[in-house]
Amino acid sequence: MEQKQNRSSFSGKIGFVLSAAGASVGLGNIWRFPYLAAKYGGGIFLLIYIVLALTFGYSMIMAETALGRMTGKSPVGAYASFAGKGRKNGFLGFGGWINAIIPVLIVPYYSVIGGWVIKYLFEYLRGNAQGVAADGYFSTFIADGASAELCFLLFAIFTLGIIFAGVRNGVERVSKLMMPVLVVLSVVIAAYSVTRPGALAGVKYFLVPNPANFSWMTVVAAMGQMFYSLSIAMGILVTFGSYMKKDVAIEESAQNVEIFDTAIAIMAGLMIIPAVFAFSGGDPDTLQAGPALMFITIPKVFASMGLGTVVGVLFFVLVLFAAITSSIALTESAVSTFEDELGWDRTRSTVLIGAIMVTLGSLSALGYGPLAGVTVFGMQFLDFFDFLTNSVMMPIAAIATCLLVSRVIGVEQIAQEVEQDGQRFRRKPVFSFMIRWLCPIFAAIILASSVANALGWIAM
Repeated sequence: MEQKQNRSSFSGKIGFVLSAAGASVGLGNIWRFPYLAAKYGGGIFLLIYIVLALTFGYSMIMAETALGRMTGKSPVGAYASFAGKGRKNGFLGFGGWINAIIPVLIVPYYSVIGGWVIKYLFEYLRGNAQGVAADGYFSTFIADGASAELCFLLFAIFTLGIIFAGVRNGVERVSKLMMPVLVVLSVVIAAYSVTRPGALAGVKYFLVPNPANFSWMTVVAAMGQMFYSLSIAMGILVTFGSYMKKDVAIEESAQNVEIFDTAIAIMAGLMIIPAVFAFSGGDPDTLQAGPALMFITIPKVFASMGLGTVVGVLFFVLVLFAAITSSIALTESAVSTFEDELGWDRTRSTVLIGAIMVTLGSLSALGYGPLAGVTVFGMQFLDFFDFLTNSVMMPIAAIATCLLVSRVIGVEQIAQEVEQDGQRFRRKPVFSFMIRWLCPIFAAIILASSVANALGWIAM
């Protein structure tokens, strides 16, 4: 299947790997991974996470990237190439639309959280480490509609500016700049964190597997985190695969992405868990999920440290870079879909996603302030969009991809794409078994557990 000749492309393997890793390394690594690791057994959670990343995660990355490159299209077109109207199993074409819609819904509220990061970075830069650590600071800030909206718009405009610049000059260039800086910052902050008095207990808890801490929920939680962390089922990897040149090794690139993402997740654990252990006297329950960890707990930890302001600046620069690289990947996926399906150029497509970002993002930005009284199924707008995309749509999209690859395209056709130009497909047996059998089952488990968690039936 020939790629469109006029399609944008990455310059090479490094461009793809850093852009895909940038998409994967986001807020989920920083505020969700340490919390889940602390809650579900520390070292045993980490071990299970790594095993799943090397099997489940690897297989999904390979499937989506190969699908994108072999078709040269964004998710809707990629799916339609094999399961469109009038084709056998044509009903699977809906998976392309789900993959395409997910980033359109995620990037607006993600940009709101990015705006919160900008606010905190600004406060640390002006030396207000004690102020942001005060009780009620975060809730007061997000309740101030004007302030939250302004910060959101700043983040959104910056993201859109990068997308306007194109794939190589925008997405790839920013990723090549930010990802190495992000790695250096994570090492510096982790080194500082693990050397705090009392922090070694947290390091041991996080890195040393203890079978006594194992439970079925450890597996479920690790599975869900790995799924979200690697940007699976968001349309991103299909889109980035369509920008990948034919002489770039897919398997090697996928391995580099999974290693990069897992390493950053581990560094996030080393940044946060030992510091919180030192702050709390060794109580892992002090760690909270989501915004509470990053915007309430961590500032309190920094305020109790020497050099808290400096560490706070470095930390929120790191978080900002992680948020930006993920937001540009999400936005690029949406723009690519608009270009392909509407026949528009990059400028018009970027303006359209910008309008959607401002509209839906403003609902989320104002949802804790002026619009606090307006809820969807009892949830604030941001929480609703997060639930809809992460808990419902993404697992369904992953199941659709597994069925498309295993039942329609076939493992052998994927293998042909991977093995072009004499490239090796070393883990083909793992991929074949996982994509046919375990990946759809795992995605179904993630769907069931995520919905059950959202409904309060289980706690994650």
